[in-house]
Amino acid sequence: MSDAQATSTFTPAPLDSSKRTWLLATSCAGAVGAGFIAVPFVGSFTPSEKAKAAGAAVEVDISGIQPGEMKTVEWRGKPVWILRRTPEMLASLKQVEGELADPNSDRTALPIPTYAKNAWRSIKDEFLVVIGICTHLGCSPVEKFKAGAQPSLPDNWQGGFFCPCHGSTFDLAGRVFKNKPAPDNLEVPAYTYLSDSKLLIGEDNQA
Repeated sequence: MSDAQATSTFTPAPLDSSKRTWLLATSCAGAVGAGFIAVPFVGSFTPSEKAKAAGAAVEVDISGIQPGEMKTVEWRGKPVWILRRTPEMLASLKQVEGELADPNSDRTALPIPTYAKNAWRSIKDEFLVVIGICTHLGCSPVEKFKAGAQPSLPDNWQGGFFCPCHGSTFDLAGRVFKNKPAPDNLEVPAYTYLSDSKLLIGEDNQA
């Protein structure tokens, strides 16, 4: 057998889309030192966590979230943000509408539940529920709830989310600002209220 015949070429298997998304998120967050802790890959989950990652609904207690605070939970291997907005936060949504790329969530690249087709993009105006992954390259934005001029943010900043990877900004309803790399608003997952203090993420009552 010749050397040419004995030589083989190894071609690595392509990454699936979910792993590629998290590789982008963890690499980007690590580069900017934002302190984001990557969610483990599905293969390292315990059996119950694997079920959640596969799509099982996740029940969340929101009773302890104070106004102005945000809680992060995991669903399908993605971070889901639950922000309890103050009256001031809600008032800011109207003020920034003219600066947004898609203020009415008309774009259809990402599905949006009908109950999120409003200015606050949620069932109840007080609680925002969105997937915390930038729609540009899958990085994880950071919270910038404080209003006013700050590094990398405009002087008239009203509060929202900032993706340090490429500079995309989102308001307190997860709507992307104009002329940013992110093409779409943050995704709203299916969810429903089991009670005033509990959410079920991954299912709704639209069917």
